[in-house]
Amino acid sequence: MTRLYVEGIGLRAPGLEGWSASLPVLRGEQAYAAAPLSLPPSTLLPANERRRMVTTVKLALLVGSEAFAQAKRDPSETATVFTSSGGDGETIDAILETLSTTTLEVSPTRFHNSVHNAPSGYWSIATKSRAPTTSLCGHDWSFAAGLLDAAAQSAFDDQPVGLIAYDLPYPEPLNSKRAVHATFGVALVLAPTPSPTSCAAITIALDHKPARPTPMDDPHLEALRAGNPAARSLALLAALARSDAAEVVLEDFGGNTVTVAVAPLAA
Repeated sequence: MTRLYVEGIGLRAPGLEGWSASLPVLRGEQAYAAAPLSLPPSTLLPANERRRMVTTVKLALLVGSEAFAQAKRDPSETATVFTSSGGDGETIDAILETLSTTTLEVSPTRFHNSVHNAPSGYWSIATKSRAPTTSLCGHDWSFAAGLLDAAAQSAFDDQPVGLIAYDLPYPEPLNSKRAVHATFGVALVLAPTPSPTSCAAITIALDHKPARPTPMDDPHLEALRAGNPAARSLALLAALARSDAAEVVLEDFGGNTVTVAVAPLAA
């Protein structure tokens, strides 16, 4: 088991425009209603880099910037873990379309955006970071895999770590083979010791046995949670929003589970 402290949270999804704005919904005080999602390009990047940004990069930079601002941490000095089940489906679709023609000419911008660690690369450029960064892919269990990796790094290195998870719908015909039902991005800044910005303590344990993942009470939020791998974080986010003691179960590979015990901090 690993005990860590949550210092900052970022969130973007339809109807969930930022952590603070989403608190009433996550606490059950307000009904969830999906709404068109705005993803403005990050102002951290120069204009020429902003023009190359794809949706995955916009999403990752938005939630990451929000979490680090709340944590009051310098992202240039903080290790990060990026996790996504599939990366940028729009770019992959465009490359496959090109390869199905006779020209076979893939643009360099499309190519460099197609690699799985493109968001972490843009993040390093935007924040001028030389800190370690990891990019993971774990199918439907990508959030749990990223959380375990970030927790292990933070505990072993005794340093804060930023976790950034994101997944977006694929264009057709890819979506008919691998359906992701909505855009979702979340970021957590985790630290091994409490700080003035810490909002909760979490204890993370890997269990080698299957268990039912913790669902959302709101059926629409539950549909969002079940329909996007990054949104499997929703039950944990709801527990953090309520500031109550709670235990959240996340699915992991091979029938394993990750149990996260949330404990509020004394005021």
